Amino acid sequence: MTHEINFDGLIGPTHHFAGLSFGNIASTLHQGRTSNPKKAALQGLRKMKTLHDAGLKQGVIPPLYRPDFEILKTLGFTANSPEALLRQLASQPPEMISAFFSASSMWAANSATVSPSADTPDGRVHFTPANLTSKFHRALEFSGTKRILQAIFSSETYFKIHDPLFPHSSFGDEGAANTTRFCQDYGKPGIQCFVYGRVAFEKAHPAPLKFPARQTLEASQAVARTHGLRADRVVFVQQNPVAIDAGAFHNDVVSVGNKDLIFYHEEAFLNEESFLGELESKFAKVSNNPLRLLRVKSSEIPLSEVVKSYLFNSQILTLPGGETLLLAPSECQDSELVRAYLQSVTGKKDSPLQRVEYVELRESMQNGGGPACLRLRVALNEEQLRAVNPGVLLNETLFKSLEAWIEKNYREQLQTQDLCDPGFNREVQAALEELTQILGMDSIYSFFFR
Repeated sequence: MTHEINFDGLIGPTHHFAGLSFGNIASTLHQGRTSNPKKAALQGLRKMKTLHDAGLKQGVIPPLYRPDFEILKTLGFTANSPEALLRQLASQPPEMISAFFSASSMWAANSATVSPSADTPDGRVHFTPANLTSKFHRALEFSGTKRILQAIFSSETYFKIHDPLFPHSSFGDEGAANTTRFCQDYGKPGIQCFVYGRVAFEKAHPAPLKFPARQTLEASQAVARTHGLRADRVVFVQQNPVAIDAGAFHNDVVSVGNKDLIFYHEEAFLNEESFLGELESKFAKVSNNPLRLLRVKSSEIPLSEVVKSYLFNSQILTLPGGETLLLAPSECQDSELVRAYLQSVTGKKDSPLQRVEYVELRESMQNGGGPACLRLRVALNEEQLRAVNPGVLLNETLFKSLEAWIEKNYREQLQTQDLCDPGFNREVQAALEELTQILGMDSIYSFFFR
């Protein structure tokens, strides 16, 4: 049996509202506000527990250590102690300070693109860490992300961890947030759909006018080549520039899929008709079944409300009994339009969505991401699952340990001016060293300042 496991990013202790992500409306809207890292981490952890309690397998991805002193050294910060280096960093502009302390690795959907063994020529699960070149604070992540993926998926018999793509904007790669895999069964071959925002080497293609397009076609093609994916089992489609300019900085803000279902907004894709024709045709050939479509019209929910509520950043999950659950952020419940729409499509006998459940993630939502942003989807068969570092697989004991760890180590208030305090740095380092013991991942923070 093959399971799709959601590995969620554990929200780190430096979670603060920096507003660094131009094009992400929620991020910029809350810039400068006082954050609550403890509440953020507990909300994320409880979301993981909700899925565990529903009978799904759930994993945890630890946060990156911030600031990364090794990167700071490469940029000419030459102090020989953490305290002295933090004093140097404190003299820099606030946006630069925030970037080095960003907790953005919480968005595990951007950590990598994953291809399951059913789709790859060598029968291994392939991972390509995203280079995230469009934003400086995100581009700081990929070396640490690769280290953590190697610690979780260490067996080269079952897993292949690639290097990130060459770090240039022409090959800007934002990971699984722009990739959806469609299949009849997680253990059977499927179609991997890559969504890009722009074409780097052909300027005549449509592009957004207001906000930047982060994922390039060239990056998506490179990942598909790297993973050895067959041409008849991949689809490349451009995200509608209108959606990007409305604040859908990644495709998972306007579309989400699971197994044979695609749930999307009518303004999500450029050339929607030809895209769906190709996707449906390729899916039918690989699965011998039709693809199911659930299309939301602008007259039902306008793009502005989609972006505000993060409807499509929900998770679509197949429960052990076969029921399809939409796990939506509580902002969807707060929106009269979205709540009414979901009530109209769930619970019906022939509906592709049997029920909806709302989850409270306001701290992470205010920083620009919801349920789907926090997770990396990895399809694993039983043998591959046994090769995963067992310390990151959620159970009652790990949940209680992590809950107590957060309560003990996280602050309830954090602002930019707190970040360079040496006392705060000592708190963070001690907390993450303790976390390595909880998760059984001793080597992931070996780049601590010594």
